[in-house]
Amino acid sequence: MALKKLLIIGFVWPEPKSSAAGSRMMQLIEAFKAANYNITFASACTKTDRAFNLETIGVDQKTIELNHSSFDRFVRALNPDVVLFDRFMTEEQFGWRVAEQCPNALRVLDTEDFHGLRKGRQQAFKDNADFDKTYLFNDTTKREIASIYRSDLSLIISEAEMLILKMQFNIDESLLCYLPFMLDVIPETKVKALPKFEERQHFITIGNFLHPPNYNATLYLKDMIWPRIKKELPKAELHIYGAYASQKVQQLHNEKQGFLIKSFAEDVNQVMQQAKVCLAPLRFGAGLKGKLVDAMQNGTPCIMTTIAAEGMFGNFKPNGYVEDEPDAFVSSAAKLYTEKKLWCEMQQNGFEIINERFDKGVHQERLLQALATVTEELSTKRQNNFIGQLLQHHTLQSTKYMSKWIEEKNKL
Repeated sequence: MALKKLLIIGFVWPEPKSSAAGSRMMQLIEAFKAANYNITFASACTKTDRAFNLETIGVDQKTIELNHSSFDRFVRALNPDVVLFDRFMTEEQFGWRVAEQCPNALRVLDTEDFHGLRKGRQQAFKDNADFDKTYLFNDTTKREIASIYRSDLSLIISEAEMLILKMQFNIDESLLCYLPFMLDVIPETKVKALPKFEERQHFITIGNFLHPPNYNATLYLKDMIWPRIKKELPKAELHIYGAYASQKVQQLHNEKQGFLIKSFAEDVNQVMQQAKVCLAPLRFGAGLKGKLVDAMQNGTPCIMTTIAAEGMFGNFKPNGYVEDEPDAFVSSAAKLYTEKKLWCEMQQNGFEIINERFDKGVHQERLLQALATVTEELSTKRQNNFIGQLLQHHTLQSTKYMSKWIEEKNKL
C-alpha cells in the first residue's frame, strides 16, 4: 500500500526556536510522520538562517512561486492526498489552484490562531475602547472565516476560539477540529532534575519581536510593571529574550534598572530554567501563548494577563496568577518570587496542565480521527457546505483572475 502524501504550504519556513508558530508547525509534521505520511513542505517565503532544515527529518522541501502556473504543474504531479494550508493567507493564494488541479485532495487549514480576533483586539486597544463585535467583524476576520468555509477541515488551537467561531459565526462544528499544542508528557525524573527555587533568580519574558503583542508587552513592562517590581525587589533583574529584536527594542536595555534585552535565546529551556518567574503581560492577542508552555515545561511559574492565559488552563488551576491591573500584577509577582511554598505549588500546577491538557498522544489521535472522518464523508460534506461552495465560486474567482493578471503582467 502506497504511503499517503501530505503537502504543507507554509506561510513561512518553520523556525521553532523563534516562535510558537514554528513549534506548532513542527508538532504537526511530527503527527503526520507518526502516521506514516510522505511529507512535502513548500513555501514562497524567503528562508532565513533560523529556518529548520526539514530534510534532516525526511521531509522534502520545495520553493514555490506566488501567482505562477508552475505551482499548478508541481501540485498536479505531486498529487497529494492531503494539503495543509499554513494560515488563511496561504489558502487564499493557493487554495483555488489545489481545488482545480487536485479536486480529491483533502484541504485542511491550520489557522495558527484567530488572526481576525487578534487584529480586532489590537485595534480596540489602540482606540482605548472595549472590544466588541464592531472590532471582531473586521476585514481580516471576514477573509479568515471565508477560508474556513472553503476548507474541508480547520485546525483551531484554542477552546476559546472554537467557542467564538461556533457562537459568533455559527460555523458548524464538523468544519472545525480543536487541536492545541501537542507536547511530550513531563516525567517525574525530569521534574526532579530541574533547578530548585533556591537555584533560580530573576524574572524572564520571551517572545518574537516581529509579533506586535510581544513588543507592546515589553513596552508595558518597561513603563508600568518593571519599575514597581524593582522597587519591591531591588536585586532582581528582568531578562527579555526574543528573536528579531530591532534597534528600537535594543534601546530599551537599561543595566541600572535591571531591564536587560538579551535578544535571541538559542536554548529556551536553559534560560527558562535559570529564571524564577516568567512575566507575560500581553494586552492583546489570540491563540495559545508559547511562552507559557515554555515556562510550564521548565517549571517556571508565571504572572500573566487574561489575554495571555486565554485557552491555556481549562478547568485546571494556572501555574501562577492571572492579573490585569498593574498593582495586582506587581504584588503577585513579588509574592510568587519570594514565597517558596507558593512557588512550588504553582510549578506543580504547570506540570499537571502540560500532562493533562496537551498530551501529544491524545491530540495526534484526535487529528488523525478527524482526517479519517472527513475523508470518508468528503463528497457529502462538500455538497452540504453550501456557503463553502458559494465562496469557492465567488471569492476565489476574483483571487484566481487577479493572480492570472499578475502572472501575465510579470511576463512583460
